[in-house]
This record gives sequence, structure tokens and C-alpha cells, in this order.
Amino acid sequence: MSYLYRLADTAGGKAVLTSTILSFTVIALLLAIYDPASRSRQRAAVALFLLSLAGLCVAAATAMRNGTENGLYLWLTATSHFLHIVAIITVAGVFIFDLVLNRIHLKPPAILCDLILAAAYLVAAVFCLSTANVNVSGLITASAVVTAVIGFSLQDTLGNVMGGVAIQLERTIAVGDWIKVDNHVGMVKEIRWRQTSIETGDWDTIVIPNSVLMKNVVQVFSRKAGQPRVHRQTLTFNVELNHAPNLIIETVETALRQEAMPCVATAPPPGCMLGRYESSYATYVIQYWLTNQDEDDATDSLIRSRVWYALHRIGIEMSIPSIRQFQVNAEQHRQHRESLESQQRLAALEAVTLFGPLAPEERAMTAQRLKLCQFARGESMIRQGAEGDSLFIILRGQAAVRVAVEGHDATQAVAVLTDGDFFGEMGLMTGDRRSATVVALSDVDCYKLDKAGFHDILARRPKIAEEMSDLLARRRVELEAVRENLSEEARRQRVQKTKGDLLGKIRRFFGLESA
Repeated sequence: MSYLYRLADTAGGKAVLTSTILSFTVIALLLAIYDPASRSRQRAAVALFLLSLAGLCVAAATAMRNGTENGLYLWLTATSHFLHIVAIITVAGVFIFDLVLNRIHLKPPAILCDLILAAAYLVAAVFCLSTANVNVSGLITASAVVTAVIGFSLQDTLGNVMGGVAIQLERTIAVGDWIKVDNHVGMVKEIRWRQTSIETGDWDTIVIPNSVLMKNVVQVFSRKAGQPRVHRQTLTFNVELNHAPNLIIETVETALRQEAMPCVATAPPPGCMLGRYESSYATYVIQYWLTNQDEDDATDSLIRSRVWYALHRIGIEMSIPSIRQFQVNAEQHRQHRESLESQQRLAALEAVTLFGPLAPEERAMTAQRLKLCQFARGESMIRQGAEGDSLFIILRGQAAVRVAVEGHDATQAVAVLTDGDFFGEMGLMTGDRRSATVVALSDVDCYKLDKAGFHDILARRPKIAEEMSDLLARRRVELEAVRENLSEEARRQRVQKTKGDLLGKIRRFFGLESA
């Protein structure tokens, strides 16, 4: 008998050996292409498969020399067959559980998959031992006593294993869930037979025995039946008692709901409510729903910033529950600060061409009526279509001008404003609705001038309205002339018509028609 014939006979026949090698190779290649994540297990299976083939070669050589009744031949054959079957079971398990079931969106618990594979390995071991003329029933009887002794000494380990099985079969928690156990909060990274690993926001990994999870109260974040996976966050801030609660609540909720924020759910929307009264201040509570537990600190910081800017714009400062003492020359400090502020206001106003017709004293008076407004990055400074009666002058920062595209919900950026730029002049002078949305690209400091602050100037010298309407008309027609390629005469005529229309609007808006 030739060696190749003996090798095929040892492997169970030529057809069995050939089909097994081909099937294993094809499945392994498919997994390597379509499931790269399982390559480590594939390499282990390939190594076992090659080792089994090597064992069969050695067994065939032993049979050629000493016959098939030799004990070494029987053990080599049984061991090689066992490694052969283990390799096939491993590749088949990866193919079925990781590739096929994933493609049809069925994902059984990992422990259930491990149990099925373990049972298959056990059946393979019993089969291979029986082929080596081993008394399997006697071995099972003897191993039962050993198993009892080992089980008694490994009660904690078995408790962890059973806990892991229960957790995965009941799907109490799953990989990706954020949980709290005792004082540990983190995202479930892995559930193994003995322990569960969670990753905290501090970049630490905490290993928790499964028996601890089964015996303790576990809080699973962002999980409510029939609801999106969000977690409610609560923040507090203090404001002095002399401010109306409804004004504070409305201001804060508008600031938090107006523009979408990263990791903050729009439904349910963020809310603000009055918490409690203290001796000199009231505590307010903000509630919002967090979509990414890993960004809780950064999102809390963003919410607090939005609240500070919103309150600061309406002249409300947060209260500090402590006594503050200053030992400075208050009058000297106040005068110096007011002098610098006046110079800054006047310089900002002089940069706006719209106010060129104002006399120096009128410009100084108008400068004193500018209000400092601050916006956080991402906030809307004005919104397209909203009513407005104010003009803004940017001191520091950048803002994007965005215009809604007809027939679409999205807006398109058309310009970027920076230090010294102004916008909203048509709202100030005519009360027209905003023609664009302006969003802060960074933290923005700006001055705001509203109708009430400019009314007295126009009432004292109504002729200013004519000069300002001429400037506004020329500014508008310049853009139209470029877009429509107007001639010089057509441009002049349109300026006159636009000026007349704007002047009428300005007079009606400020009540100057009798002037």
C-alpha cells in the first residue's frame, strides 16, 4: 500500500480528505474577504487545520512502519481528527454567527454562541476518544468525582460564569450601554464568561465580576421602553431675587432651543424651571436630554455658556452666594472704565457708514445708547423672517450670514462678518423683517442699537432720515446693479425710487410723517 493511499485511509478516505480541504479553504477565504474582524480566530483555525494535516501525515507514516493496531498510530489519528474537527467547527461558527446571521440582522448572545461551540467541541472529543479505543463511559464516571471537587473549590468562578450566562441570555445589559455600578459609571465594552468590562469617561477600564452585577443594583442609562436613547441631565444656576422668574425662564429656554447643539436632543426640548428660594437668590434648574453619555462634561459646559450669554444680554448676572469685598478707589475705577467704554462705543459707531450724516454731538449721544451684547459660538444673533428693530456692530468675533434656500429647509452661507462689520440696518430704520440669519461662528462681542435708542435723534433732526435713506438706497441698488447689469441712468433712477420708498418707511416707522 502506497503512502498516499495510507494517508487518505487515515483521513477517512480520499474523497473526504479532498472535500474537507477544499471546503475549509473556500470558507476561510470568504471570511477573510467579508469579515476582516474575525481574522485572529481564522488564523487560529488555519493553524489547527495545518497541524491536524501534519498529524495525519505522521500517523500514516507510523502505520506504514508499525501497522494500524499500534497505540501511537491510534492516538495520533484521534488527536489529528480532533484538531481537524475543532478547526472546522471554529471556521463554521465564525461563518454562521459572525457573517451569515449578521447579514440577516440576527445576533445571538456571545455566550450562547460559545455554549454551542463548546458542546460541539465536547461531542468531537468524545467521538475522537472512542475511535482511539478509550473507555468513554468509565472516563465520564471518574471525571464526575473530579468535577465535583473542582466545582466546590471554584464556587466564585462558577458564580461569575453563571452570572455572565444570565446577563447575556436575559439581555439585562448589552455592549454599548452606559451603566452605573456602585460608584463606577462607564460604557459596557465587553461581557465575558467571568467578568464585564466598562470604560469610564476618565479613560479607565474597570473589570467587574459578573456575580457582582447579579447581586447589586445596576443603573442602565438612556434606556426607557418606547423612547429614544437619551439621558436627562440636570444643571442649576442662581439669580438674585429682584429679577422676574418668567423672564429668566423664557430667556434661558429660548437660548437653549433656538439653535441645535451637539449631543443635545431636540425632543424632548431643553427646559428651565424655578427650583427654590434662598436668602438672597433663587435657584433655577435646567433639564436637557443628552444623546452621548461620553460627552456629558463638554455638553454641560456648552449649556452653561449659553445660559450665561443669554442672561448677560438682558443685563442679568448670575448670583454668587457669598459676600464679596472690594478695597479699591471705586470712583476712580468707575471713571476710568466709563472713559474707555465711551471711546470704544464712539469708535465702533464711526466705522458704520450709515451714521455718517450725524453731527459729532449726535454721534456721541447715539454712542451712549449702544448696548453691549455677547453671543456664544453657534447662537443665532438674528433669524431670517423674524421681526427686528435693531442694528448690530461686531466688536470681536466672526459671524456667518445664512439665507434660506427656497423650497428647502437648509440655509446657505453667503458671507462672513468680522470685527467692525455691521448688520440689521433695515430692521433699525424701517422695521422690515430680517432678510437673513446671522449665526455666531465664534464667541461674539457686539453693540446693539434699537429703535428706542435712535428715535430721539431722528425726532430732533428729521432731515437725517433723508440722508440715511439715500445711503441705504445706494447700498441696495449697488448690489442690484451688479446682479442685473444696470446702466448708469437706470441705476440713478432706481436709487431715486428706492430712496423715496425707504424714506416713507422710515418716517412711518419712527412717526415722523408730520415732520
